[in-house]
Amino acid sequence: MRKQLSIPMNAVTAVAAVLALAACGSESGSGPADSADGADGGGPTPTALPLTGVHWSVDSLTVDGKKSAAPAGAHVEITPKGRAEGNYGCNHFGADVTVKGDTITVGPGEMTEMGCEENIQSFENALRAAFFGKLKAKLSDGTLTLTTEKGDAIALTAERPAPLVGTEWSVTSLVSGETASSLPAGTENKAHLTFGKDGTVRGSLGCNTFTSTAKVSGSKITFGSLATTRMLCPGPEMNLERELIKVLDDGTVTYELGHRGLTLTAANGKGIGATATTPAPQK
Repeated sequence: MRKQLSIPMNAVTAVAAVLALAACGSESGSGPADSADGADGGGPTPTALPLTGVHWSVDSLTVDGKKSAAPAGAHVEITPKGRAEGNYGCNHFGADVTVKGDTITVGPGEMTEMGCEENIQSFENALRAAFFGKLKAKLSDGTLTLTTEKGDAIALTAERPAPLVGTEWSVTSLVSGETASSLPAGTENKAHLTFGKDGTVRGSLGCNTFTSTAKVSGSKITFGSLATTRMLCPGPEMNLERELIKVLDDGTVTYELGHRGLTLTAANGKGIGATATTPAPQK
């Protein structure tokens, strides 16, 4: 299992913070291409599609006519400064982009190096190959289709931010300092937590379910002692459970909320990364 990151966790969370601010504004163009000359050398640049400051959730990928559904959490966000940031389904990535009219040009990217399930890894490889070079963008009613020069297509949907309270957060990674690692093999999608409006938190540690109190103050959450069931589970699930207890049981953590991502970090540097699994409420 590979654990070393090419992108520090604090850079990923910083990107999320920038995107949250960018989403509050409006603009007529995107990235460096907005100030470039037109194709004829003298005319204005075609008005870029309004793609920046939006969290685009990847729905599916079609390659050589075969359509594959995207893993939960796969997304792309384009910043006003000409960067694409997101997640291929398991690993985070970043790349320089320009947007001119209905054409997005994606440069070579960098990505984290977490080990992934085989089917997710296959999707990541295909998405990484498709999200590169010149892509034609078609935007309609909150849906975006990016088509490669050879005809493969990425389908995406604009997605609203997930609130801390009321969202089911699925644990997707373990954090130690500035390094994130994938979950023990076989425990994916088993651990989750939901914060209630009444100041409680409940969920699953990967094996046993739990309930506790959770007091939110500024960027801190103070957890009470966990009340859990007492089941015995296979080794990997119990290993995950022990790691989560170090973060969630009777202590104060710092939380960082991205668009649909959550990071909880204890004072000792141990933490967890999670992704929203329930739809964000619509206005």
